[in-house]
Amino acid sequence: MTATAIPIPASSGALRLLGMEASDVAALHSDSQEQTRDAFGFKWARRESYDTPAMHAAARAWLFERYCAGDPARLDSWLAGGRKIILDAGCGAGMSGLLFFGERLREHAYLGVDISDAVQVARQRFAEASVPGDFLRTGLCEAPIPPRSVDLILSEGVLHHTDDTAASFAHLATRLAPGGRFLCYVYAKKALVREFTDDAIREALRPLSDEKAWAALEPLTQLGKTLGELGVTIDVPADIPYLGIKKGALDLQRFFYWNVCKMFYRPDFSMEEMNHVNFDWFRPLNCHRHTPDEVQQWCASAGLVIEHLDVQEAGISVVARRPLEDAPVG
Repeated sequence: MTATAIPIPASSGALRLLGMEASDVAALHSDSQEQTRDAFGFKWARRESYDTPAMHAAARAWLFERYCAGDPARLDSWLAGGRKIILDAGCGAGMSGLLFFGERLREHAYLGVDISDAVQVARQRFAEASVPGDFLRTGLCEAPIPPRSVDLILSEGVLHHTDDTAASFAHLATRLAPGGRFLCYVYAKKALVREFTDDAIREALRPLSDEKAWAALEPLTQLGKTLGELGVTIDVPADIPYLGIKKGALDLQRFFYWNVCKMFYRPDFSMEEMNHVNFDWFRPLNCHRHTPDEVQQWCASAGLVIEHLDVQEAGISVVARRPLEDAPVG
């Protein structure tokens, strides 16, 4: 079998501006971090499960909803005033970077860092899109990025997959230049039964290979689809705080989704796309959940000012800025 050559995207100049070399950095990690790394390498290699118009449209809309309140002009204002250095911390296959920044990347210096083999997929996707980018395969805290050197950090759904979310946030914050912004999303804690069920499924998948874990989730994904297609609404008459269940009318599939077990469903997604979302949630052993108070504390401890905080049942998104007059990081 002949190996397929991976196209190399044009350099964005990020590595040169940061005084770094284009060589990956080896590092030692915990067993759970290595399992999480391999799970994402497997997932992002399955391009047919996410590199689709439906998945792109949904992901792009959700990115702008959470970080920019649906207004792309906010992102334009953050990138105004000359060439910026953008760090995509945990870039995976480059999906969020390409969808969020898009053609804007031609005017700026982009560096994607990821612990997994997905970096190779990101390089390929950037080259296919003719978008410049630089990439490193290493852990977020091992990347030799100078302190106070990056103008915008995007860490979309990544920090909760490290061994220590708070420590990873704190480290990346030291790389932010005065006036720079840190955009990140972390999972929120869910209802009591859902937290228990999700962790039980994650443990049940632990001994399986990634391929077998993907297949093992397909019946669960099918059940979510079946529930979603019923179109049944139930009315919860009152809050049940000790279970984390809230009152109100809710589609039956969404009731199960938020309160019992994650079984992702969207009518415009294929089974493969929905199973991709479920695998993304259940397979990684590192999958921490957090509260808005924790996120606010991380920002305060790092000396960052919160400009925008979006809290949803799924997770917490924050845009935090380092003040221009901020004292140097020690």
